[in-house]
Amino acid sequence: MTVPDDDGWLMAGGHRVYAARIPAGADAADLPPADLPPADLPPIVFLHEGLGAVTMWKDFPARLCAATGRAGLVLDRWGHGRADPLDGPVRGGRPLDYHARETVALIETLDRFEIPRAVLFGHSDGGTIALLAAADAPHRIAACVTEAAHVFVEAVTLAGIREALAAYEAPDSRLRAGLARHHGEERVDRVFYGWADAWLSPPFAGWEMTGRLAEIHCPVLAIQGLDDQYGTPEQVRAIVAGVSGPAEPLLIAGCGHSPHLDAAPAVVEAVRRLVNSA
Repeated sequence: MTVPDDDGWLMAGGHRVYAARIPAGADAADLPPADLPPADLPPIVFLHEGLGAVTMWKDFPARLCAATGRAGLVLDRWGHGRADPLDGPVRGGRPLDYHARETVALIETLDRFEIPRAVLFGHSDGGTIALLAAADAPHRIAACVTEAAHVFVEAVTLAGIREALAAYEAPDSRLRAGLARHHGEERVDRVFYGWADAWLSPPFAGWEMTGRLAEIHCPVLAIQGLDDQYGTPEQVRAIVAGVSGPAEPLLIAGCGHSPHLDAAPAVVEAVRRLVNSA
């Protein structure tokens, strides 16, 4: 990989985004480093959830790169973390096709880093973007790992977002304070309402991407916690049944919306098997 900017910022999709690099074979406290792979082995690119940021992954990207011996790239998508803030009004300003727009920015990011092929690891919205990228640029994606990805809108998803909205707007909101630590006080409202208002918008109720799944030919690992408050196993079943390449489901009991935090060892082992066989 080359580095467009020594400080980690680059232009993609018309906006400045941020990328944190993990060198191949990076060590982790509780996992031995894998043998160093060939330099051209596809790196793992991490795509965060709808309210996420680089800093919210904690040490998971380093742990996974250590277990697989691969380099990693952890992205702050537009509007999140250290990337440029979202523009437009705070309420209702995010375009409803933001998944597709951010897929274009992702491929441009791979170009800027001169990454010919990548393994994508996407969480929630990031998983949806990863699937779209695998459909849009099949020659660029070596494998795709999704966690809690959505390929259609479910009632449980909208109910979970409404609960999050109430928690965010509560007096002395712990949710808002926690998100502000990662996104900054000046942009946190744009991040939250950009996500919540898009999903709760009536036109978004009919959104789906199941028709694109057949265009995906790379190996896919679809992960979901059985206690996920934003989705059901039907999302995983649709992904596994819909893609054209090899696909494996991983449903984890006692696990919520973030399997990489709730069940990290199981996720690391499953991804290690996937990339070693891809």
